[in-house]
Amino acid sequence: MISYDYHVANPDRLSGLDTSFLHLERGGAHMHVGSCLIFDGPAPSYDQLVEHIGSRLHLVPRYRQRLARVPFRQGRPVWVDDPYFNLRYHLRHVALPAPGDDSHLASLCGRIFSTQLDRSKPLWEISLVDGLSGDRHALIAKTHHAMIDGVAGVDLTAVLFDLKPATEVQQTSTSTWSAKPLPSSAKLVTEAVLERVTVPAELSRSVRAAFRRPLKAIESATERVGAVGSFASAGVEPAPASPLNVPIGSHRRFTWVNSDLEAVKAIKNSLGGTVNDVVLAVVAGALG
Repeated sequence: MISYDYHVANPDRLSGLDTSFLHLERGGAHMHVGSCLIFDGPAPSYDQLVEHIGSRLHLVPRYRQRLARVPFRQGRPVWVDDPYFNLRYHLRHVALPAPGDDSHLASLCGRIFSTQLDRSKPLWEISLVDGLSGDRHALIAKTHHAMIDGVAGVDLTAVLFDLKPATEVQQTSTSTWSAKPLPSSAKLVTEAVLERVTVPAELSRSVRAAFRRPLKAIESATERVGAVGSFASAGVEPAPASPLNVPIGSHRRFTWVNSDLEAVKAIKNSLGGTVNDVVLAVVAGALG
């Protein structure tokens, strides 16, 4: 009787799909997810926002981690604690010029979304926006798709704006957090290679790669082919031709339209599906 000692894949290693979001971010293609949240009432102070988010970061530990690449491309990147994590770097404070209307806010969103996130730091930013007309304020958030996808991207928002009173949420001061030691290059390589030959999914992936690509092309093409393959395996097809599916630059223009959520829910309840399905149907109809 032969037994096999299979290891468990590292939960902090990026999946093939998440890694593809890194490879596809070149030129003007920014692979971050952005949002603009508008609130009634005066804005909290910057220090209050820092304290509030710092007290809840333990609920989303990925927000204090950055990428570590495996030397010699022997495996996909892994998430590691950032020993130089500075919450105030990720939380910005800006003010709109008078009169601070929605068009000014949209322009600010466009400028913020036009810049890439720093790969050497945790891949997220939030800007507190003062000076919005009508006794309002806003938060502009930006998170890389490799870190968290568009659906799970509400995790930090849910942590910050849940319905429970603050006294019911376990809070931990940022000052009590300490980063785990950074793994050495040798450890990164060793773990990646060990995982490749002992984890079933990684083993089959390596075998498929050996048959698909000539030895000469492995060094230059492994990551790019892996990225494309990840999208194909996820059932993602190239976007059809449209006025928007063209080469793009680095600059972004951001705008929005207002809709009655109750009307959207009524459509959803009548036809089935979700609110997201209704929104996608509207966007698809507009593009069509």
